[in-house]
Amino acid sequence: MRALIFTVSLLLSSALFAEPVEYSLPDLDGKIHSLSDYEGKWVIVNYWATWCPPCLEEIPDLIEFHEKHRKLGGDVVVLGVNLEDISKEQLADFVEGQMMTYPVLLSESLPATPLGPIPGLPTTYIIAPDGSPVARQVGPVTGKQLDDYINAKKAKAAAAAK
Repeated sequence: MRALIFTVSLLLSSALFAEPVEYSLPDLDGKIHSLSDYEGKWVIVNYWATWCPPCLEEIPDLIEFHEKHRKLGGDVVVLGVNLEDISKEQLADFVEGQMMTYPVLLSESLPATPLGPIPGLPTTYIIAPDGSPVARQVGPVTGKQLDDYINAKKAKAAAAAK
């Protein structure tokens, strides 16, 4: 049932977005990551916090999802955006303790971003290879749900191209 609700909410949100969005944030090492850096790839932008139990629940799955796609050629990347007032050192220790392999970006606690509102944590946006946000999910996601959604979008695009 949870997967059905996730899929329906993502599909309903697909019509909300139309144009590419530019968005840049620093990682823990100060390197700036921009959505345009990932043009041609699917980007999963996951807003989270260390104090958020559902966020912590999804981290291992997001790590596995990111690593799987990295090994498959990097067609999909995960960007974790931390939304809390925490020192860089505390966050770096947390990221190391969780063995997070995807980039973790720093942001302020804001109710809205260039991608859209953050009504709760975790909130995940899916960005298409052309840079346009195509879906938003409030609440935890799994790698399987993300793969299913992306594969459905790829299949739809392939069918439309025929």
